[in-house]
Amino acid sequence: MSEPASEPDGAADRAQRSADRPLDGIRVLDLSRVLAGPHCGRALADLGADVIKVEPPVGDLTRFAHPRRNSTAFYFAQQNAGKRNVSLDLARPEATELLLRLAATADVLLENFRPGVLDRLGLGYDAVAAANPRLVYASITGYGQDGPWSQRRAYAVVIHAEMGMTKGSLDHRGGGDVNEPYSHADVYAGLECLSGILAALYQRERTGRGQHLDVAMASSLLSVNEHVQAELSDVDIGDEPASLGPGGAPIFPTAEGRRVTVSGDPVASHSFRLYCRVMGRPELEEDPRFAEVSARRANRAELLELIAGWVLTFPDANAVEAAFATVRLPVGVVRSVAEVADSEWAAHRGAIAEVADAAGQPIRIPDAPWRFSGAEVGVAGDPAWRGEHNRSVFGELGLDDAELDRLEADGVLSSRPPRAR
Repeated sequence: MSEPASEPDGAADRAQRSADRPLDGIRVLDLSRVLAGPHCGRALADLGADVIKVEPPVGDLTRFAHPRRNSTAFYFAQQNAGKRNVSLDLARPEATELLLRLAATADVLLENFRPGVLDRLGLGYDAVAAANPRLVYASITGYGQDGPWSQRRAYAVVIHAEMGMTKGSLDHRGGGDVNEPYSHADVYAGLECLSGILAALYQRERTGRGQHLDVAMASSLLSVNEHVQAELSDVDIGDEPASLGPGGAPIFPTAEGRRVTVSGDPVASHSFRLYCRVMGRPELEEDPRFAEVSARRANRAELLELIAGWVLTFPDANAVEAAFATVRLPVGVVRSVAEVADSEWAAHRGAIAEVADAAGQPIRIPDAPWRFSGAEVGVAGDPAWRGEHNRSVFGELGLDDAELDRLEADGVLSSRPPRAR
């Protein structure tokens, strides 16, 4: 059977992004699921790679997430916009053979199964590298391809707990066993994998060979935790707060009913002097309640109340920011994502892109963070429905309509077009 006609990929403002993209000519097979791998694949697509998402017949778990509209889950849309999509039943040997043929045309294979899963399906690194020695095979797992924890199941919340982030957050809040609402470990692992893939592609230019890239979510979270060195140190810093720690930055209400945060812990010696200077209160440096770090720590609530009262003397957050700028302390307004998406900064930067759901209605997602002086980057198309590009992708391998019809009838290929409305 033939596919329903597809809408052109992407909105009109993305029409010119097909030329001069940094990764033009790079093909990626994205076998990954949920977040860590798909986030990496989305970045590769934003950079211009031809990313082909490979889904099982049951679909990616995030296709069933909420919110959703017109058969399109917004979570899926954010991580998979701009990718082509094929759907195979990898439990069938013929599907494995098809994927190996497709891998022979690819530059990168991206996956985030537990170690050994793809080996059992005949799609492990050795099998794929035999079909294509130039391929970069990137694997994201919880704890790495080998070792004592390699077979443990891992989602971001679990990695946060195991790698010290959860304890650090709980200790900072001073109680209340509540997890972070964001999947830091997944997103960071995806970005670390992106770095590794780009480095491996660059090395391939010299060696002519691909390689297996092993990225652990656990290692990634340690790598991006700037305070690991302090927690592993045997140096006693006394009462002075650890340097460059954002957890001590206070939040103050403003006169117009907003909240602002100031990048500087008033307990820390250097920042305290800046607060005294900007408030015009040099006498506080001699006040017994605040003269020493230990005293400021003990009287932190009183010190914050004093600063908060001064902040309220300004008419709005802009005036507060201007005042703190005189002592080079940055200020940020506490905003919702919806507020920042509608800000003049987001409009100027092009920070938010629109993609279409299955009925053509807009979904707003973040656009790529990079801006290149000599290349186009950004969201390359709408999120595809499962199996939307079966015929075009496998047609590129030389399969004709009759063969594709047979593969669909046999359940090797499958698809789920959006329901008519």
